[in-house]
Amino acid sequence: MKNWIKFFTIFLLILSLSIVVIVAWKSYSPFYSSEKDAKQFVIDADKLVTVTDTYVYNGKKPYVTVIGTDKAGKKKAVFVPKDDGKAKLEEVLMEDGTSEKEALSVVSKKDNVKEILHTKLGIEEPGVVWEITYLNQEDKLNYVYIMFENGQWWKRILNL
Repeated sequence: MKNWIKFFTIFLLILSLSIVVIVAWKSYSPFYSSEKDAKQFVIDADKLVTVTDTYVYNGKKPYVTVIGTDKAGKKKAVFVPKDDGKAKLEEVLMEDGTSEKEALSVVSKKDNVKEILHTKLGIEEPGVVWEITYLNQEDKLNYVYIMFENGQWWKRILNL
């Protein structure tokens, strides 16, 4: 009887672990696919030569942000519209605006940051922004948007 209990316990453990892995893989695959397509599109369009980072940014419109270097060796971010094939590619040189470190420094100085969850570059109504998501000392979720152009606050959503 003990062997049957061990068998069913191990079987259920393996089954549940397999289901978790399959669900996680299936849920991430659309992001992976759109990031891969955007990366290839930017390289084919001759906007970038090498790509160092790619991620999905969801603002008013969804974009895939592709960061890399162009032919001149300058670091650039290219914003590929995710759904609208007619929209043109937006791009910025990273040296022309606020760096990720500077944006994080602005947030850290003004708020009680416990843990930075992510930092993403994206496009919103006023222009290119850094979206910084973090937990404060009370473990509340916070979103802060810093303008890429000048490092000023654009919008804050606090204590969620």
